[in-house]
Amino acid sequence: MVLFSEIYLKITRDSNFVVNMAGRKRTGEARYRTMFQNSHHGILFFDKTDFTIWQINDAFSSLLHYQPGELNEKKFTSLFYNEEEKSRFLTLIGQHSETLGFETRFETKEGNECWVDLSWNALDGTTYSCMVTDINVRKISELAVNDELVHCHQLTQNSQISILIVKHRKILYANPAFSVFSGYLPKEITGNDFLTLVYAADQQEFKIFLIRISEENHKADRGEFRFMTKSGDKRMALLLTNPIIHAGEPATLVNLVDISDKQQLEDKIQLDNERRRGIIITVAHELRTPLQPILGYLNLLVQDPAGFGIPEPAKKILERCLVSVERERQIINQMLELSVLESGRLHISYSKFPLLTLVKSVLDTGGYVSKADIMLDIPDSLIITADMDRLFGVFDALLSNAVNFSKPPREISIFYRSGIDDTCHQISVRDNGAGISESAFSSIFEPFQLADAAQLSRRYDRIGLSLSIAKKIMQMHGGDITVASTLNAGSTFTLHLPKIVKNTLENTR
Repeated sequence: MVLFSEIYLKITRDSNFVVNMAGRKRTGEARYRTMFQNSHHGILFFDKTDFTIWQINDAFSSLLHYQPGELNEKKFTSLFYNEEEKSRFLTLIGQHSETLGFETRFETKEGNECWVDLSWNALDGTTYSCMVTDINVRKISELAVNDELVHCHQLTQNSQISILIVKHRKILYANPAFSVFSGYLPKEITGNDFLTLVYAADQQEFKIFLIRISEENHKADRGEFRFMTKSGDKRMALLLTNPIIHAGEPATLVNLVDISDKQQLEDKIQLDNERRRGIIITVAHELRTPLQPILGYLNLLVQDPAGFGIPEPAKKILERCLVSVERERQIINQMLELSVLESGRLHISYSKFPLLTLVKSVLDTGGYVSKADIMLDIPDSLIITADMDRLFGVFDALLSNAVNFSKPPREISIFYRSGIDDTCHQISVRDNGAGISESAFSSIFEPFQLADAAQLSRRYDRIGLSLSIAKKIMQMHGGDITVASTLNAGSTFTLHLPKIVKNTLENTR
């Protein structure tokens, strides 16, 4: 029988933890037997002819979940996971009596696969020694990564969204969807500068974008840019970027979404809006021109009916005509004002003034004190910065609505609520009217919209422009209008006016 010292030396002569023990191989049989049993690696000896296992250590038994002694006298070849692995082993051991790093799979006691690394060598004419290293965790991790890479590759190849991998402006990868978008084959753009595909007018901004997403520790980003296709067409795209590791180095994953149709639709809507505003302005001017003499003649006749020989019944008819014509003039003026506001050609002229003084002026000019019970709760000393004339119109619109949409006894409250930490003045107008359904909160600020257009436009003789104008004016101030309402209980409109105005000194009169 071969001594354990000789066996162990031959098994471990190529391992990492024993180097050249030839000078000490006979220092004690017991010592090498102990090393054999206590090794962290699986070690076994099997017959060279029929592969019968005749000696095995506990580490190998534990690796395959067997109790010590259960594998003795078994065939080494019976431990392989399947016939394919067994065939690979038999082919290799038939060709080489000494092998390092043969990766294969064994079957555990429960029938599961276990990845191992085998190194064997022939001790003599009848015996093989074999060292077995557990690589199951590493192998499973490698396979999982490979499966994930294959899965990711399949996803990118089949994605309808363009996907690119970019590093230092260079395109490292482009999927087929990007070829459809750009007209270039992947091989035509791989390795090229991403910037060269961008529309010339957008390249400076795109350079900044590329620098930003190339910075260390950059986060997800987005941007919209125009690209030139191979055929010379211009297309708009939304870019969504995320940092990734590609080939072991930092890179950027770019998802490119074609929004050309959306951009074309937006451009068409903008053009249509501009045309609409142009038509409205033209029509309004054309309507206002003939109204001026009509208003003049009607005022003249009503003011001096006796001088023109107009009897009382005819005078009343003329007065009604005057009211209708005046209403038409107001509507035309509102249409013109809204068109100018939407065009962006109107600028806010800031000044500082007491809020209470402005509100009282609106109440007096509109005669609202005689139309409703007004409660004022605004500090006398409160000074605000805004366009006083424009804000006058906003309050007039809110008070007019509050009076017209309320039932007697009309009760209207105008109050100021704003804390020290608030960035905006909060000025509210509350009425006790019919209220507005929550579903109509947003639509009432759209042009020609009323909370209940079918009834209110006829009952109160309105077309729904005042609130849209008021909201535009507040937005130009950097603020807003919000509404809270309960049906059959009333509504509260609140103006949110910034306390600090940007470039106030430049805009202040």
